Amino acid sequence: MKLEVVVIPVSDVDRAKRFYEKLGFRLDVDHGANGEYRCIQFTPPGSAASIIFGKGVTSARPGSVDRLLLAVYDIEAARQELLSHGVEVSDVFHDPGGGLGAGFHAGGDGHAPGPDPQHRSYGSYASFRDPDGNHWLLQELKDRLPGR
Repeated sequence: MKLEVVVIPVSDVDRAKRFYEKLGFRLDVDHGANGEYRCIQFTPPGSAASIIFGKGVTSARPGSVDRLLLAVYDIEAARQELLSHGVEVSDVFHDPGGGLGAGFHAGGDGHAPGPDPQHRSYGSYASFRDPDGNHWLLQELKDRLPGR
């Protein structure tokens, strides 16, 4: 069993499509059966899982997705790449207590500025939101935990 697709609720399908194209995600599908339904699927670079959004795809409130994670090898390079495409991205942050879950502290509690001082995998984050407010995290990952 593996995760294949995550549904992202959006309010403006074409605006969302432009945003994810700007991020460099690969457009896999843009299918509209009629005026009441349209399904768009994108895959992030290097990912096996995709996102879907559209019209008539979900009844979830636009912007309600909280923290989808994109694993990146170099957090600062990934951040700079997004900035070069006009995406607002937070500064890099880490958990001041030495944990590896700073990106998952609600409300930004547990964030300290800069990368993880020990430069551990899973320890450095940056975040951004799509035009509807769906929240994405970048997480630096150089070495996976055992069993992954």
